[in-house]
Amino acid sequence: MSFIMAENQEELVMWPRLVTKKILGERLRSNNNFVADFPSNAEASSLLDNSSLGSPSLSENNILNQRKHNFQNYKIFISTWNVGGIAPQDDLDIADWLDTPNNMCDIYVFGFQEIVPLRASYVLGSENSKISVKWNSLIREALNKKIQHCLEKQQYNNKLGRKQKTAEDEKAIFESSIPEGFRCVISKQMVGILISVWIRSDLRPYVRHPRASCVGCGIMGYLGNKGSVSVRFQLHETSFCFVCSHLASGGREGDEKHRKSDVAEIFSRTSFPRGPSFDLPRKILDHDRVILLGDLNYRISLPEATTRLLVDRKEWNALLENDQLRMELMSGQVFEGWREGLIKFAPTYKYCLNSNVYFGCVEGQKGGKWRAPAWCDRIIWYGEGLQQRLYTRGESNLSDHRPVKAIFTAQVQVSSTLKGLQKFFLSERFDQITTKFDQMSSSDKFRCSGRSSNCKKIH
Repeated sequence: MSFIMAENQEELVMWPRLVTKKILGERLRSNNNFVADFPSNAEASSLLDNSSLGSPSLSENNILNQRKHNFQNYKIFISTWNVGGIAPQDDLDIADWLDTPNNMCDIYVFGFQEIVPLRASYVLGSENSKISVKWNSLIREALNKKIQHCLEKQQYNNKLGRKQKTAEDEKAIFESSIPEGFRCVISKQMVGILISVWIRSDLRPYVRHPRASCVGCGIMGYLGNKGSVSVRFQLHETSFCFVCSHLASGGREGDEKHRKSDVAEIFSRTSFPRGPSFDLPRKILDHDRVILLGDLNYRISLPEATTRLLVDRKEWNALLENDQLRMELMSGQVFEGWREGLIKFAPTYKYCLNSNVYFGCVEGQKGGKWRAPAWCDRIIWYGEGLQQRLYTRGESNLSDHRPVKAIFTAQVQVSSTLKGLQKFFLSERFDQITTKFDQMSSSDKFRCSGRSSNCKKIH
């Protein structure tokens, strides 16, 4: 009798997990459903077909027979922001955060956490893409603001009848000749986690094999209120993987073990297809360039009063000596081989809404969870070929977190074949390819500009 009762107890423990897997089954099987400005990979590959260039085969110049490789450096902008379930206002301007007029990058990666409130209706219900469409619309508007500025400058000079053009004007005219300065490579949402990757339009023919992989680590170990959305693609001959994560919360002693467990789950369960020739990386750490960003929720292992005192004194080094993520990176267990840049900014969490005051610092303040300041929002990287140029935080008070951004220089391997093709894309023949691309995708484009919600899904 006792044996039967034990069996039933085990079933009762397992039942919620089975139900959770059932609920998440369809959602996680649709990992590769994402939105983008691009056609599918097969269509994009055809753009590189020699016959589409309208000229004799490049092999006559022995370009295709060369197997040498060169390296080019590309600038990558990375941003992470826990927006606390607050939808952005229509007039939210993120152009200053991007600093595009002064510091244009080649690739932009945006990671958000809690784009929707983490209530049961959102965690268990069907995915609502309205908020992600809104964020993508704001991103598109901000990224292409410089292109619009170039167009306006060109029109103004034409009105004044200016004939001479400086080198800067020539560059502006070239950039403004591209229909849109930046296009979305891949955008993927899982509950409150959203990652959106954008690339310069003239680089789009060299992006291949974009894919997404979601891992839920939340309730019952599977729901998507916590976990990661990872995306990968190949630029020229180099593979990239960007992992947007929201790890287990909690500032009590031992809570960091749950975050460590989440990271191990994300690394083990994230998987991408090997591709048609079975030579593409499947796991996160198999890629050439890997960047992990998000609300990693690591805290400072000091008494709350001590932490607040050191924050008031801006003694960042003393705080970082007790930062849980820094200690995890040094221990080399789940984060073996990972690196982080030098932190010279104030902790990014937890602030009172619409203020620059940390929660708990206002006399008589009531309600909410008591949280000491911490660097919850982080950007770390793995592998060679990445150099960090900037690591800082923003000051938007939209939520109780502050956004964090980094700029990297990434080394990308370019075959001499593609170097030869690139000359054609940067010439008049690029217009022919652009025309063909527009014809192929005109019936079903991903459009977030103008607050449109008609987004193309890639399967």
